[in-house]
Amino acid sequence: MSGSRSSPRAIMVLAGVVALLATACGSGTASPSTGASAAAPSTAASAAPAASATGSFLERALAGEFKGKHVTATGPFVDQDAVKFNATMKDFTDKTGIIIDYAGSKQFEAVISAEVDGNNAPDIADFPQPGLLASFAKSGKVIDLTDKLDQAALKANYTQSWLDMATMPGAAGPIMAGVWERVNGKSFVWYPKKAFDAAGYKVPTTWDELVALQDQIAKDGDTPWCIGIESGAATGWPVTDWLEEFMLRTTSLQNYDDWVSHKLPFSSPEVKAAATKVGELFLDPKLVNGGAAGIVSTNFGDAPKAMFTDPPKCWLHRQGNFITSFFPADVKPGVDYDVFYLPGLDPALGSPVLVAGDIWAAFSDRPEVMAVMEQFTKGEHLKAWMAAGGAIAPQKDADPAWYGSDVISAFVGKTIQNATSVRFDASDLMPGAVGSGAEWKEFTSWISGKEDLDTALKNIDAAWPAQ
Repeated sequence: MSGSRSSPRAIMVLAGVVALLATACGSGTASPSTGASAAAPSTAASAAPAASATGSFLERALAGEFKGKHVTATGPFVDQDAVKFNATMKDFTDKTGIIIDYAGSKQFEAVISAEVDGNNAPDIADFPQPGLLASFAKSGKVIDLTDKLDQAALKANYTQSWLDMATMPGAAGPIMAGVWERVNGKSFVWYPKKAFDAAGYKVPTTWDELVALQDQIAKDGDTPWCIGIESGAATGWPVTDWLEEFMLRTTSLQNYDDWVSHKLPFSSPEVKAAATKVGELFLDPKLVNGGAAGIVSTNFGDAPKAMFTDPPKCWLHRQGNFITSFFPADVKPGVDYDVFYLPGLDPALGSPVLVAGDIWAAFSDRPEVMAVMEQFTKGEHLKAWMAAGGAIAPQKDADPAWYGSDVISAFVGKTIQNATSVRFDASDLMPGAVGSGAEWKEFTSWISGKEDLDTALKNIDAAWPAQ
């Protein structure tokens, strides 16, 4: 489940989504009326201006070549997020004279689909779920950035996995469909630091150390894990995150990508092995607060609050960096709580991180548009947003000091930068009937004891749309 996770995601059932990562690893409102009108979508194969001998598109923009030009933009940023986005673009506008006409929408997916289908797309758009972008790329509506942006510079500034995930099937073959701007990290374990330190516990850096920690907490008579999967109509989604974490830690990235596209079914030995690891934790009453019944009945946002009772009812909570907004208002980061990376399980598979994030795509190939896209690939672009809170930078040139006093975001950002691999939330990439339907329902039935794991996996496979 992507984005902030503070509310259930909006799910799109997309024809192009199932091919996204398999190919990758194989290698609101109408458009703003202020300024220039929005450009119609052009195909990835259309002729495009190349960067001149005087420098890249961004260098030309900084030299003032495109002063006064307008670039229309849309995305899901509204309210305070829209304010933060505009603020982070101010430095670019001041230096280049390029005017960014941004209009966001809470109904972004429906709005951008209508605009693209009506040949009235904005110049650029931010996609919080890459599956929708994949459908536009497949139909030839997205500009291929492969020959527009310096690929060597991108390889130097991003972990290769980000570039893999930006590569999608185009109308005539794989294209670079966008660039990743800001992201969210999911592979993190939160703990009540003050009580944790007082108990003499140590932060684990390996999977064996994590197992030893949970066993020690249980031996001390307490419950290690705080887990809740209740979320109204979306009950069950936290289980999908745990399954994705174990897929990244027990099998190859190729198998992860094949699983997303259903080349590797849920009932395969690889997926079942990962799900079995989930069960070893969820179904052991000594390891989880409230046992299986508590997992199913506890709201995902309430689950971590049990860490802050005196004494804690549980000590560890795996969740994305958004979860701190559900912590008690009076607890302080670095004092009352802290975070560590959920360690890799198999050294051969490295230190993977499960992520969500925002990928920007272009529907127009004018040089000022390419200058904006190039700006998104620079960590400094996010400097103001990082300081204001709410943005984690995937770019390697982003300085952790830009997070200011936000030590938690600095840790999350640095961990993502140093990850050996990253992969997007798989359930967000699967068809809605699966990723936000059968998975949630069947895993809830499994955890609650209404059916066994084999039945749950078989039923999820049966929900996959015919291809």
